[in-house]
Amino acid sequence: MDGAATARILARFWFLTVAVLAISVLYLAKVLFLPLAFAILFAFVLFPVVGLLERLRLPRALAAVVVIAGFGALLAGAAWLVFTQLVSIANDLPVYRDNITEKIQAMHTPANSAIGRAQQEMEELSSDLGLTNSTSSPATQPGNKSARKPLGSTPDHPVQVREVARPTGRLDQLHGIAEPMTTAFLTIVFTFFVILQREDLRNRLIRLSGEGNLTMMTHAMNDASARISRYFQLQLLVNLCYGGLVCIALYFIGLPHPLLFGALATLSRFIPYFGALTAATLPIVLSLAVFQGWTHTVAIVCTFLFLEVFTANYAEPHIYGRHTGLTSLAILVAAAFWTLIWGPVGLLLSMPLTVCLVVIGRHVRSLEFLTVMLGDKPAIPPPTCFYQRLVARDEREAAEILETCLKADSLENTYDNVLIPALLMSERDRDQGDLADPTIDFIHQTMRELIEDLGFKESRKAETHEVRGVPGGSAKKVLCVPVRDESDELAAMMLAQLMESSGMHGVAIPASGIDDVMATAVRENPDLVFLSALPPFALARAHRIYRLLRARNPELQVMMGFWSSTEEIAKAAEKFTREDGFRISTTLADAVSAARSLFGFDEEGNSTDQEAAISAGSAA
Repeated sequence: MDGAATARILARFWFLTVAVLAISVLYLAKVLFLPLAFAILFAFVLFPVVGLLERLRLPRALAAVVVIAGFGALLAGAAWLVFTQLVSIANDLPVYRDNITEKIQAMHTPANSAIGRAQQEMEELSSDLGLTNSTSSPATQPGNKSARKPLGSTPDHPVQVREVARPTGRLDQLHGIAEPMTTAFLTIVFTFFVILQREDLRNRLIRLSGEGNLTMMTHAMNDASARISRYFQLQLLVNLCYGGLVCIALYFIGLPHPLLFGALATLSRFIPYFGALTAATLPIVLSLAVFQGWTHTVAIVCTFLFLEVFTANYAEPHIYGRHTGLTSLAILVAAAFWTLIWGPVGLLLSMPLTVCLVVIGRHVRSLEFLTVMLGDKPAIPPPTCFYQRLVARDEREAAEILETCLKADSLENTYDNVLIPALLMSERDRDQGDLADPTIDFIHQTMRELIEDLGFKESRKAETHEVRGVPGGSAKKVLCVPVRDESDELAAMMLAQLMESSGMHGVAIPASGIDDVMATAVRENPDLVFLSALPPFALARAHRIYRLLRARNPELQVMMGFWSSTEEIAKAAEKFTREDGFRISTTLADAVSAARSLFGFDEEGNSTDQEAAISAGSAA
């Protein structure tokens, strides 16, 4: 094992050790870290208000006290209002006692139903077989001598001993409320000092990261702050709308106290996954007591079900899902993890804390795996994913990837951004000996079929839509010539399709020898020959073809497509032809644009001054 491999193993072991220690500290010291986490989140929410008061010439310390006190009073007032409403509901329950009793009796299995008759038959059968317990045990029957013996007189009749738990005292009750009171007090204190020393804490974090990481740390802090602030603002907006719709729906259904249940729905939806269930439970239970029959209860259940499905699957992903940068699975895992570490309170903090982790992973290279595992960006870019499915010989999923890309982009961009990179990766792996010949044949054959299928769909689309072209039907012929092998041929097929869709007559020929290329060029008599080549081995052969074509017909227009070349275009052109002004395209879109410019097409596909454009091109 070399030194580099050993260093990587030691680095991973060290990171795993640090992660385990960090999780242990978070769990054991949650009394300290839990209020600190709440304080940081409250600081994000309250600091804009504090900044507004500062602009009104109020000192920051006084502004922080006023804002924290006002926020606390708002929470206390909301809690008191909810409590009084719940007490009012509890006081109204005796009014609905008859309805509750009727519902409970209705839920019992009627004696004349099929299940009731089956249960009665089973009881009678058990009684006939002697499987039921007798009403009096042998020990209690008359004449049984053992029944007269007092308990404890024989080993067969021991005295039963039952352990009685010690009654709970007031100190134990105080211990149960001490922890939440301590957390609340520390949260208030930490929030005050985080707001008061916001800039100082920021500078200390930057100093701890090192002067060399100044830019990285600044971007990370700004990104995390922006994402969390947008998330809280948008979530508050969504939850307010959700609670308002709940209130309106319950009002028209006729349930008492709809405003209370709307407020509870708004607050409960801040809890991931379990909030909606919590918000729906109390109205559903109350409807069972208030209304006769089941119609209103079913209406309330359907209301919450519809609102939750719409909000969770449409509203939230479209409104603020992209701002969090988390996948649905990451949100679920984060909720489970932080609940395991900090209990139910950790569920409230799971989303913002995980957003911070993803942002850190986005800016710190050693923690990039956090972004890969939890972030919403694709772990593998589309061209890599497409090529990977071809290597796995999964033609169906490869086709689905192309269809998905085509829904979001044009055909030429899909060719340039997905298929051409996949061809480059196949050429690289084939050169390194990582691909067997059967796999190479499968990749080429599958890509050929997919390109033909896309070309067929594009031609069908052209039949129903007017395609840009040359007036009068005199389409210019472009001969797309693969320089070296089948990969160049596939690129030439894509180029010919794009030429066709742009109003020119594109013809792609198979990869063959130079003599065959010359013969085809004479036979087809094209207006333009476009050489198609993939780096890095096709440039020398392309140079020979170019020289032979120009030697046979000096007036023939020849262009070159060196797809996804990493060389500078000017240097590649000079190296290729030693002629000034020769154009080498590195993308299919650029190649189509160059051909249209050569033939003098305007944006609508009309020819402007073709002879002048051709003579200007031949001057090269």
